[in-house]
Amino acid sequence: MGGVIVETEAYDALDPASHSFVGRTRRNAPMFGPVGGAYVYRIYGLHWCFNVVCNAQAPGSAVLIRALEPVLGIDAMMERRGTTGLRELCAGPGRLCQALGVTGVLNGMPVTQAPFRLTLAQDVRVVSGPRIGIRRGVSTPWRFGLSGSAFLSRPMP
Repeated sequence: MGGVIVETEAYDALDPASHSFVGRTRRNAPMFGPVGGAYVYRIYGLHWCFNVVCNAQAPGSAVLIRALEPVLGIDAMMERRGTTGLRELCAGPGRLCQALGVTGVLNGMPVTQAPFRLTLAQDVRVVSGPRIGIRRGVSTPWRFGLSGSAFLSRPMP
């Protein structure tokens, strides 16, 4: 199951909104690990969030996968989420993880190996804006979305 990543947010160790801003801890250790590792954590004690560790020159950097346009395994995703609404199925990091079955078991695993499969999109137009759901570093325009996508967690400004 899967689809097209349509929305992300970036974070690094110099960013006050980043988990890595406080330095390496047991919780955020994957952010300081190899590029291409998964950083999966719980938010509010309820929802899983999935990030991909990036930027070897800046340890503590990761990209949160915020939304996905569902393409494969839609029925199974709908069953996991208990919904038939396609647009909301993976719109938001918690929904996305629930639909895909992403849990803390995947924390630290390389995204270049199963069960992950990432491929590079061609000829896409990306827009950016302020990140969502944070109190510090709000104005940093590190939220990126596929222009015109109906599957973003929230519209771009």
